[in-house]
Amino acid sequence: MLITKEWLQQKGACGGGTRWFNDHFPEGGEYQTVLDALASENRAGYAQWLIQHAGRTNDVLEIQGDFKGSSLFFRGHIRITGHLSVEFHLLAGWGIEAGSGIKAGEGIKAGSGIKAGEGIKAGWGIEAGEGIKAGEGIKAGSGIEAGEGIKAGWGIKAGWGIEAGEGIEAGSGIKAGWGIEAGEDFGIYAGLSLRISQKAAYALVIAKELPKNILLGIFKQLL
Repeated sequence: MLITKEWLQQKGACGGGTRWFNDHFPEGGEYQTVLDALASENRAGYAQWLIQHAGRTNDVLEIQGDFKGSSLFFRGHIRITGHLSVEFHLLAGWGIEAGSGIKAGEGIKAGSGIKAGEGIKAGWGIEAGEGIKAGEGIKAGSGIEAGEGIKAGWGIKAGWGIEAGEGIEAGSGIKAGWGIEAGEDFGIYAGLSLRISQKAAYALVIAKELPKNILLGIFKQLL
C-alpha cells in the first residue's frame, strides 16, 4: 500500500504528522517503509494512527534469535524465537509472540494477543486486543489492559490499573496502583503456583479497592 499526502489529507491526519511525512516521503512511501521510518525516530503516536487508518495486515515479521533496537513497529504479526527488547515502543497491528521475554522501555501495544515464553515488561503500559500471557511475570509502569484474559507464571504488577475482558491469573501475587478488574463472570486468581504454606505471604491481590471477583488470593488494600 502506498501512503501519499493526498491519502493523509483524506484520512484527516494532523498537521504535524503531514509535515513529517512530506519531509521524509515527498513522493509517497510504502506502508511498512513509513512505519520503519517512524520507528527510527520513536514516533509511536503517528505509527498508531497510521496502523489504525491504513489497517492491519496478515504479514508476519519472523525474527530468528534475539532482537534489540530502539523501537519496532509492524503492520501485522511479530514472531521472534528469542528475546525481544526495545528501548522505547513496540507496536504490532496483530499479535506479538516471543520465545523468551518481551521488554520495552516505554509502551507495548498489539492489535491481538501478546505471548512470551518468559516475562513481559514495559516502562509504560501494556495493551492487547486479545489475551496477554507470560511464562514468568508481567510488569508495567502504567496500566495493563487485555481484551481477553491475562495470565502470568509469576506475578502481575501495574503502576496503574489492571483490566481484562476475561480472567486474571498469576502464579504469585497481583498488584495494581489503581483497580483490578476481570471480565463479567470471570475470576481473579493469585498464587496458583505457590505452596499452601506460602499463600498467606505471597498470594496477595493488592489494589486501592476490593475487586469484585477474587476466587483465589488474599486482598490487601493499597493505602
